[in-house]
Amino acid sequence: MDTHWTETLFPGAVILRRYAVERADTLISELDAILRQAPLRQMKTPGGRTIAVQNSSCGEFGWISDTHGYRYIRFDPISKAPWPAMPQGFKDLAIDAARAAGFDKFIPDSCLINRYLPGTKLSLHQDKDELDFNHPIVSVSLGMPAIFVFGGLQRSDPLSSIKLEHGDVLVWGGPARLLFHGVKSVKDQPHGTLGSQRINLTFRRAK
Repeated sequence: MDTHWTETLFPGAVILRRYAVERADTLISELDAILRQAPLRQMKTPGGRTIAVQNSSCGEFGWISDTHGYRYIRFDPISKAPWPAMPQGFKDLAIDAARAAGFDKFIPDSCLINRYLPGTKLSLHQDKDELDFNHPIVSVSLGMPAIFVFGGLQRSDPLSSIKLEHGDVLVWGGPARLLFHGVKSVKDQPHGTLGSQRINLTFRRAK
């Protein structure tokens, strides 16, 4: 059995190291089924810039970005069908991880799926498209490692860098809920199962 342990970064932000390792094969299998229904795509920012990270969603709501802004909607804008249902294994992991990090009432209704290829990065931003900031964010890392950065409540605040590896789960909420964060350019360090990619499952309570 894999050992996992907890690292507290600062109030409201916790890393559960290797927490998802034992469930990873199941998560990857369920992910394949989701992406057959709602394939990965590259969206545009409201300003027209192409987002480098490929993404999709599952759950009651999916996150999208286009010329009308950032938001959650019930239907995949490509297929016009509802987003794929969130697998029970996804939901159970998110609820269990949130509880382990001290957030007992989290039930996700959306999972944003991000795929990073070598050289892909995610610019500094806040997660603020959700209706209620009392719910935490639960972020599961699969595949290649990445350097996640946390800042403060202002974009100009100093940054802290945290290495996230396959199976790590990062949870932030409470006083940390609106901290700026991002991902540095991902290096090509192929993973045994997923190869040259990093998959990030980000669970949220959208509505």
